Amino acid sequence: MMRHIAFVLFSTLFIHPAWAQEGRPASHCIALAQTTPGIEYIQQAAFRDVIPDDRMVRLTFVDHAMFLIQTHGGISAVTDYNGYLGGTDFVPTIVTMNRAHSSHWTHAPDPRIPHVLKGWDEAGGPANHFTQIGDMLVRSISTDIRSAWDEGQADRDGNAIFVFEAAGMCIAHLGHLHHEPSDEQYAAIGTLDVVMAPVDGGRTLPRPIMIKVLQRMKARMIIPMHWRGRYNLDAFVRDMSQDFDVVQTELHSIDLRFKDLPRTPTVFVLEPAFLHDH
Repeated sequence: MMRHIAFVLFSTLFIHPAWAQEGRPASHCIALAQTTPGIEYIQQAAFRDVIPDDRMVRLTFVDHAMFLIQTHGGISAVTDYNGYLGGTDFVPTIVTMNRAHSSHWTHAPDPRIPHVLKGWDEAGGPANHFTQIGDMLVRSISTDIRSAWDEGQADRDGNAIFVFEAAGMCIAHLGHLHHEPSDEQYAAIGTLDVVMAPVDGGRTLPRPIMIKVLQRMKARMIIPMHWRGRYNLDAFVRDMSQDFDVVQTELHSIDLRFKDLPRTPTVFVLEPAFLHDH
């Protein structure tokens, strides 16, 4: 069984050249890994509840590939935002988007959203986000996608893996991942605590390759998304249970602290639910 990992900042290891620029905030997830003991984890929460301390992050599964990530400092980020969060007028601080399919982005994001981070660059090349917003650092690692029109053709830098660093944790959303990351991309992603992974088994990565990716990432918590049917989720959980612990829940939202994350790598199944104010 893979053991969980903690990280120690070591500025000369695994730092992407583009991130070593003067004035950029330091990432504590691109670091030297060492083995440490683990403790307990998880509490249920609702997205409107107060986050009680600055060592906690709230994670809510909204729909498909959309998650709401909230911090004690009032920063909120929605992943693969498609324009609809549910029966609420809630406006997140940040949204990220990927363009592989329309369910992962929108042409018309709410104009009240202060930070709209696209997983592609309209001018070409990688998106290359690396920005500190309040008590959350958001960065991106570009990957390629298969063309929507020709499955044999790659769209360079069309998807981004977004990493959210807050409350001492590194939380990654793999987006619409179509290929295993390269060694350089793995190094740029860095050490992870929580990974939101697409588990449809076909439209993104085939299931054996996705499992290989997650085994290499060694995150302490894997949250399945992008099921495209309960059968795909069940098949993923079955195959992952050979090497990972599995926690099945009926929760939509959880509070996470670094010290309370699982001792061993664990698949933690959340149920999607749109946001509502009551």
